[in-house]
Amino acid sequence: MDQQALRHLLQQVASGERDVDAALQALRALPFESLDYATLDHHRHLRWGFPEVIFCAGKTPEQVAGIAARLADRGPRLLGTRATPEQYAAARRLVPDLQYHELARCLWLDREPDQPRHPGVVAVAAGTSDLPVLEEAILTLELMGHRPQRIVDVGVAGLHRLLPHVQTVQTANVVVVAAGMEGALASVVGGLTDAPVIAVPTSVGYGASFGGLAALLAMLNSCASGVAVVNIDNGFGAGHLAALINQRIVDAQERARSAQPALGSP
Repeated sequence: MDQQALRHLLQQVASGERDVDAALQALRALPFESLDYATLDHHRHLRWGFPEVIFCAGKTPEQVAGIAARLADRGPRLLGTRATPEQYAAARRLVPDLQYHELARCLWLDREPDQPRHPGVVAVAAGTSDLPVLEEAILTLELMGHRPQRIVDVGVAGLHRLLPHVQTVQTANVVVVAAGMEGALASVVGGLTDAPVIAVPTSVGYGASFGGLAALLAMLNSCASGVAVVNIDNGFGAGHLAALINQRIVDAQERARSAQPALGSP
């Protein structure tokens, strides 16, 4: 249940359209709901602005399906990361309008596709092999109400490919950079913009990359200021953080506009 749904419920009680007992029943599972294999946090949307996300890895298809069905009953949006086609198929039998993003390996649901989506985030992939992680970040951003702009395959092996996009990077509110191998692209982007840069090391690379550890350490040791680093392959974490930052900026801009006196007023 999000703030809008909770406000609507309280308005129904205040107007007499719904009695107190019916409202109590609707709120009974608001803090959490216990299943045999999971405890669902239905209060998370009120605290974070986004419902609980299913980390599908390690769960059976039946467990993912059960969790997805209960979350879909409580809100218009749903995201499950690291989902397999088998998990998606099981969940879709219970949630027929559920979608699957094959490249991002995510199952998702958006029953409010016309909600406004804010610009301001730029998502950059060093190579095509980094796209699964970047697409996970982008899908997260879109479900959280943002419209990221993609820049792909501009890694340091051919840095001239990034040059046409410098203005785009410099006008962003926040930039997400996914890079494997040596992970140098995050430092390059960080040196070009005063926007916060969220670096995502990916597990792309040969043996000495140690499954993304080399990129992680390189990003942590970036000489560019304003670069923060999430865990290896954590596109969701980067997207979520970018959405929080961009939302704060959008909210501040809206407050500033509403505080300006109308034209012609004294």
